[in-house]
Amino acid sequence: MRGRNPFDGKPQLTLRDVAEAAGVSEMTVSRVLRNRGDVSDRTRVRVFEAARELGYVPNKIAGALASNRVNLVGVVIPSLSNMVFPDILGGIGKMLDDTPLQPVIGTSHYDPDTEEKVIYEMLSWRPSGLIVAGLEHTTAARAMMRNAGIPVVEVMDVDGDPVAAAVGISHIRAGQDMAREIIARGYRRIGYLGSGSGGDHRARKRLEGFRKGLDEAGVALADSCFYEGMSGFGTGRKMTAEMLTRLPDLDFLYYNTDMNAAGGLLYCLENGMRIPDDIGLAGFNSFDVLDGLPMRIATMDSCRTEIGAKAAELIAANALSDALIALEPTFLEGETVRPRA
Repeated sequence: MRGRNPFDGKPQLTLRDVAEAAGVSEMTVSRVLRNRGDVSDRTRVRVFEAARELGYVPNKIAGALASNRVNLVGVVIPSLSNMVFPDILGGIGKMLDDTPLQPVIGTSHYDPDTEEKVIYEMLSWRPSGLIVAGLEHTTAARAMMRNAGIPVVEVMDVDGDPVAAAVGISHIRAGQDMAREIIARGYRRIGYLGSGSGGDHRARKRLEGFRKGLDEAGVALADSCFYEGMSGFGTGRKMTAEMLTRLPDLDFLYYNTDMNAAGGLLYCLENGMRIPDDIGLAGFNSFDVLDGLPMRIATMDSCRTEIGAKAAELIAANALSDALIALEPTFLEGETVRPRA
């Protein structure tokens, strides 16, 4: 007798239903769906066609109990609204497409306690791997990841102490390289516009590197402005207006993200500023979606898709690893900075 679905009363399909539709035994259906045993190609096709026509989905819980693993990869990121993370997820998904593994997503909202809870829930399902954004976690979260007994990869950052494997860029170096590019193009009165969120560790590290790069050239950061909440065109415009009202003689604005830089660009153009002569601008991340702006914003490619793909590759290898893979961010000069002197 078929089981009953408590939500709508419709009977749940079983192996027997598929077996009857395909004209084979339940054992044969089980072997085909689990890719086990010696079954002819013709029979496999018949079973898969019957299962597809019926809409049958196998129950993998029993198999998971036997192996203590499910074919899921937990992915914990701070946000789905931040444009950085869909590219990471795209790289993960593309790499896992040819494997039995499926990513499942959890979000921490840049809160370490929330992240700890998400990691706990992910690991309680006994996934085949875990990918977590960033290197900063609670003590309990680090302990869970360290003792999970599965491949764990932290992504986006390599400036710190990874729990296991890590794939990312050095944000300190990215900030330092940006400062060197700006100085080489003759800018000296420089302002920084970024996030005030204590949870955005990578932006904080870029600012650290940026200050270091300026110090190397004997240039002090003239001003800084920080926002709470979401980045975007409106945020960028507001910060730019605030900063240039305070210090109208600034000749360069460095934004923590391209989205804020886009708002700053529009503000400067609307106020008759000549870019990049009167003032230069640069962001970070290299978002393709901004290609339609009046000018291409100088930025740095943060290797997001490649980071996701490399992390998924380590997970798919199904081996515990402490590999540290540091990718190289690339400066893209666009049209909002002067040529190098």
